[in-house]
Amino acid sequence: INYVCGLAIEHFDAKPALRKVFLLIALIGSLGMLFYFKYANFVLRSANALLGTAFAEIQGIGTLPLGISFYTFQTLSYSIDVYRRDVKAERNIIDFGAYVVMFPQLIAGPIVKYRDVSNQLHVYKHRYTLSQIEEGMTLFTFGLAKKVLLANVLFELISTYKSSTETSVLFVWLYAAAYVLHLYFDFSGYCDMATGVGLMFNIKIPINFNSPYKSLNIREFWQRWHITLSRFLTTYIYFPLGGSRKGMARTCINLMLVFLVSGLWHGAGWLFLLWGLMH
Repeated sequence: INYVCGLAIEHFDAKPALRKVFLLIALIGSLGMLFYFKYANFVLRSANALLGTAFAEIQGIGTLPLGISFYTFQTLSYSIDVYRRDVKAERNIIDFGAYVVMFPQLIAGPIVKYRDVSNQLHVYKHRYTLSQIEEGMTLFTFGLAKKVLLANVLFELISTYKSSTETSVLFVWLYAAAYVLHLYFDFSGYCDMATGVGLMFNIKIPINFNSPYKSLNIREFWQRWHITLSRFLTTYIYFPLGGSRKGMARTCINLMLVFLVSGLWHGAGWLFLLWGLMH
């Protein structure tokens, strides 16, 4: 959908109405599939709970297609950037496919915008250097160490807490500390491995974490944690809504909408919405 719509948006460059039509097709097609697989049953369950209805849940969509949130956002960024004339439409469907389903970062990110890698996808000769492969292997090794030596070991403590009847204050605090550290080392370790593998292929995948637990406030935390998600939401939701250019009240509303979307993106549930609202 996004490949064809990108070509059509560029082809009808002199016809604004048609360009908007194809952008809408790309948005509705991509977000529609994400909604169907990730949120349809959540909406049905919520309607049943709130309205007393008895809608049957859709069978067979309990397991999400692998990486659907990430490649949905990536293909949307491509279509929007082509519409904005920030990038040229990709004519080679193999190169486009390499961008969309780039295996190192498909499952958990980072979110890669097409403009970040468009030039790198078309380097066919003299693509690799030994120093670049060495750098990629080093980064991959550090990421693997974070995942195996730190995150997985911390997860053992989390599992012990969940299966234990112990409720002492010290044990609960140990669980809390283990959980936040596990979450960071697991996610950032994966992203480091993805960035390392990308470098081995001469694809510079953006860094996704910058020591987030050094942050002094929530604003700084989101500048350091899952950086590519923050940039995506800022570029494609916050700025188009007006950002901070339309007064304090509108800025607060825009921020609230961005974080509600962020909460929903992380998962289909009221707790995720509450999490976004709190941030």
